[in-house]
Amino acid sequence: MATREEILLNFDPSGIGVDNGNLLGLPFDYDSANIIVFGIPWEVTVSYGSGTAFGPNAVLESSRQLDLYDFDNPEGWKKGIFMVEISKDIQQKNEVLRQDAARIIEHMEQGKRVEDEPDLTQVLKRVNQECQAVNQWLFEQAQAAIKQGKKVAAIGGDHSVPLGAIQALAESYPEFGILHIDAHADLRDAYEGFEFSHASIMFNALKLPQISKLVQVGIRDISQDEVNLIQQSGGRVSAYYDPQLKQKLYAGVSWLEICKQIVAELPQNVYISFDVDGLDPKLCPNTGTPVPGGLELEQTFFLFREVVNSGRQIIGFDVCEVGNSEWDGNVGARAVYKLCNLMTLSEQNLS
Repeated sequence: MATREEILLNFDPSGIGVDNGNLLGLPFDYDSANIIVFGIPWEVTVSYGSGTAFGPNAVLESSRQLDLYDFDNPEGWKKGIFMVEISKDIQQKNEVLRQDAARIIEHMEQGKRVEDEPDLTQVLKRVNQECQAVNQWLFEQAQAAIKQGKKVAAIGGDHSVPLGAIQALAESYPEFGILHIDAHADLRDAYEGFEFSHASIMFNALKLPQISKLVQVGIRDISQDEVNLIQQSGGRVSAYYDPQLKQKLYAGVSWLEICKQIVAELPQNVYISFDVDGLDPKLCPNTGTPVPGGLELEQTFFLFREVVNSGRQIIGFDVCEVGNSEWDGNVGARAVYKLCNLMTLSEQNLS
């Protein structure tokens, strides 16, 4: 089995991105890579647009068009990035259960109760069980990688998918914070009856006592219950709403000043959860639930750099809700690669 050093001897970083099943056509395997990436083709509970189950594959396919030179960490790729083969079993279950979940959503949108329909009650139970099974699968995979000293990342799929990875990190880190980029707060309790809904990821993550802080950026589509939860969290949750960010920027406050304020709220260890619908929809127009407004890609990268520049460590990340198109995949791949390089760079903050 070749070592990372041996692999690098025969690799041309300026060459064409080969179709070898790995992100950017990189030559690493599971053993030689420092970062293990899991693509989760799952969007069973999506309540608007579909297609994000193909997001991991769109990112993989588009990534080969990226050059490896990164301005923040030019040799970061040498640490090794490996994307585990996308599970066909999860993909097939997604296709079946997506239809079941759609029946439940349609029933509720007609003002009817699932509890009044025994058949649908069983369907809902099955969907929740299978969502839990996907969480457990990722938890076990991520935990195994972490125990080998590797960093982990997840590509969605809808935003429900990273919960297992976050739970695995909670087994290794007694305290960490989440920096959450999103158009939505995702703080709903079992949205539409789905315990592991894409709209419930942060509600579920906050059940972990190891998460001492959740800082949300770019939120612009939110329910009253979610606003109440934030306000009543005792400071555990902070929201930087997109309209308020824009007001500050238009009034002349610098993005650097805003980012320093955001980062100051985070603890030493930071997990980044990046829903691409937090961006301006022109960047990922085929995301599951697009909302006008949002951030530019470089704005988010600037914020992520400030996390590293502050001396904090990025311990893991996800990029979710990438749509099934070449352009969405291109943007998603750039987000994944940038976060890989910044996560590697942040390891220097451990000393």
